[in-house]
Amino acid sequence: MDLKLQNKVVLVTGGTGGIGTAIVKGFLAEGAKVAFSSTSQAKIDALLPTLGAAEGQVAGFVADLNKEEDIKNFVENAKAHFGTIDVVVPNAGYEGKAHPVQDMTLELFEQTYMLNVFAVMLTMKYAAPTLIEKKSGSVVVVASAAAYEPTAGNSAYVSSKYAVAGLTKCIAMELGPVGVHVNYVCPGPVDTPMMLRIEKDFFGDTMTHEEAMAMLAGTYAMDKRYAKPEEVANAVLYLASEVSSHTAGMGMHVDSKVSAAS
Repeated sequence: MDLKLQNKVVLVTGGTGGIGTAIVKGFLAEGAKVAFSSTSQAKIDALLPTLGAAEGQVAGFVADLNKEEDIKNFVENAKAHFGTIDVVVPNAGYEGKAHPVQDMTLELFEQTYMLNVFAVMLTMKYAAPTLIEKKSGSVVVVASAAAYEPTAGNSAYVSSKYAVAGLTKCIAMELGPVGVHVNYVCPGPVDTPMMLRIEKDFFGDTMTHEEAMAMLAGTYAMDKRYAKPEEVANAVLYLASEVSSHTAGMGMHVDSKVSAAS
């Protein structure tokens, strides 16, 4: 199936993370042009040679997504580099720290919400004028299955994903009438370094990676494993494309469990 992404200009935040890199590679394979953000130039320099991209097809930009000015600059610099914006993928996120409510701090909540909610909103804020002017395009937010499945002791992360799901639905209603379709994907556990950090946070040294995965994915309806980053990227590609242009405000599950059990 032709997703009609050839020469589309795509913005991806967090492009050097596990899911982010898979998303960048997925769009490049479809012939899109990709601008991605990362927290450091060293990470960008390490990733670029591995992408196999054509000359001028991809560009990386350093941006601290905790800072509004950096987000604004990323969007504006990416547009200046490629001339326009067609697809926006707010992907970067933070797993937060697991604590019971009596031990939670405002600082921990703010750190989690800054990347998982406010940075997403600001990325859409600064990209939206271009999409509105073009009267076309798409936004795909990387949320989480946690937007539908609460977890004891993980209130900051889970509530931030509930929030970003609601935010995305609102923006879908705002931008839909001008021709921009806005959706989000909801991965369950994904086989990335972030998931290893989550395992460590919850289980410490009491479980191996294999034991933790067996526990967390053992009840899945299909394969008893974490999702692959490429599987999440494929969902993003579909929702970003014109093939899904009549879909708006939807959270697509990539979890092999939650949607089947709900």
